[in-house]
Amino acid sequence: MLKSVRAEVFVVFGAIAFAFNGIIAKLVLTSGLSAWRLTQVRCTGAFFVLLLFVLFRKKSALRTTKKELPWLVAYGVIGFALVQFGYFIAITRLHVSVALIIEFTAPIWILFYIRFIRKKFVPKLMWISIVMGFSGLLLVAQVWQGMTLNGVGVLAAFLDAFALAAYFLLGEKLIVSRSTDTLTVYGLGFASLAWALVCPVWSFPYSVFTEKMNLLGTFKAYDVPGWVLILWIIVGGTIVPYMAILHGLRELSASTSSVIGMLEPVIAGAFAWWWLGETFTIIQLLGGVVVIAGIITADRARLAVH
Repeated sequence: MLKSVRAEVFVVFGAIAFAFNGIIAKLVLTSGLSAWRLTQVRCTGAFFVLLLFVLFRKKSALRTTKKELPWLVAYGVIGFALVQFGYFIAITRLHVSVALIIEFTAPIWILFYIRFIRKKFVPKLMWISIVMGFSGLLLVAQVWQGMTLNGVGVLAAFLDAFALAAYFLLGEKLIVSRSTDTLTVYGLGFASLAWALVCPVWSFPYSVFTEKMNLLGTFKAYDVPGWVLILWIIVGGTIVPYMAILHGLRELSASTSSVIGMLEPVIAGAFAWWWLGETFTIIQLLGGVVVIAGIITADRARLAVH
């Protein structure tokens, strides 16, 4: 019981870190760095930082087998690179709220996979938690305010959702035999390689590291060098949350972890309110409560199974 509670804390902490990272990323994007390049420097920087840590601690832990290697490649390319690729294509062609709602259908696809592909039992409470969480996100995003749908954008958003589902499922499979840090190294490494093929490193705008960036909103009186915000994105917004979620996956199922992940857009909205002055409506606040209720229901479903 104590282990499962600790695992839930790790996954919630990961969602909080990802949500806060969205604010920091927005500051960098507002300063002119493209989303593609930000994702590239995020993955590549996090890969090298974590690789040095693992090599210093115990480099033999990076050894793998021919049987495991394809799974690690899939984990990095699908779970890291493809998730971000699909998201960025989606938000360029859809309202961000609509893109996020489609992305967070991932828990639904995970349940379908568990029930109809693995042929395993899924508690009724888990299905109810998915409906509650998804309904809450609809309210938070207020999708009725922007329902102009682009075909390519919708396909990209669903690609993002399937890739996110694969991230949780592959993570659940691989974390059984690997430490969180080495698994994250492989994931980030193969994602970095994929991004290097799409965006050559020699054309990267390196001046972004010395550029002064305004903190906007509550802290608009302050400017910081670009490398400070990028370093935060690499460490606090990438390494820390990914490892936290993998720690949680040691004790929780992919379905439960993905439902808890629905907290991310809710918490991101709270950070945007505090830092950037973005406001919440009563409907959005109600949606946040429904999402949290859905997560509590998912936890009850997990306890019922165990």
